[in-house]
Amino acid sequence: MSQAQRAALDAAIRSIAFDTGLPPAELREDFRTMMAGRPIPPGVTITPAGIGGRPALAFEPGHGTAEGTILYFHGGAWVVGSPATAQALTAGLVHRTGLRAVSPDYRLAPEHPFPAAIDDSLAAYRDLLGQGAPAERIVFAGDSAGGGLAVTTMLAARDAGLPLPAGAVAFSPALDVTLSGESMTTKAGVDPLFTRESLGRMLAHYVAGQDPRQPLLSPAVYADLAGLPPLLVQVGSNEVLLDDSTRLATRAAAAGVDVVLDVTADVPHVFQSSAGSLDEADAALDRAARFVLDHVSQGVLA
Repeated sequence: MSQAQRAALDAAIRSIAFDTGLPPAELREDFRTMMAGRPIPPGVTITPAGIGGRPALAFEPGHGTAEGTILYFHGGAWVVGSPATAQALTAGLVHRTGLRAVSPDYRLAPEHPFPAAIDDSLAAYRDLLGQGAPAERIVFAGDSAGGGLAVTTMLAARDAGLPLPAGAVAFSPALDVTLSGESMTTKAGVDPLFTRESLGRMLAHYVAGQDPRQPLLSPAVYADLAGLPPLLVQVGSNEVLLDDSTRLATRAAAAGVDVVLDVTADVPHVFQSSAGSLDEADAALDRAARFVLDHVSQGVLA
């Protein structure tokens, strides 16, 4: 464990004034600035693309393409962010797995509230299937709100009668817009980025006055998770969103889903994006890559 690196990351995040009460346009610019400059692994090529009727970024590894595709959903509370703000994290998975990835630029709130992001993510998955990509060679992945989309898009695909992907990786997923987890209180002040109140201001744009207890808004609490493919859920212990992950994992296991809950101590929200400067981030991405390859390989063998 790298105590000095973790302390430095915590201090760096606390030094950022990310005011969730700002208008969305200002929030988006601040988020772009916060996420800029993160290193891309060598050899990974990133090009503009399109999928499901939306713009996207396509990622190709530099060391030969293995058989399979990662469908990556970026984070940002469904209000900010883009495939570009998550490109270092997406590229990190691509570099480690040798798989190509595509990341859709789904519509954001408040201009496009729930369920627009899920509709776009499901459309991207339908497009991949329509291009001939076998479901068993596709893995979903995402961070924060995108981690939530990795789960809710599978639920929407299941309910639509589509074949499900080989599995999903969720980094610090947002899975409960009711903000009812105990960690909202127990991690207050420990989390260097969010509070219940700051998250509530962001999520209000996405929920837009709708009932937050809907399964596709708060799947950690209200969704029927039966029939989902294997899940890897990675989260830091210093997150107010910690219980989104722990409750989803508990309920998924009870529903017969093969789920791995991977909690790293003393790290913040989406700590994996600090790969290259935080040893725990690199180790977590290595574990995620092994999960992806194990399940895509099982699909190939099947």
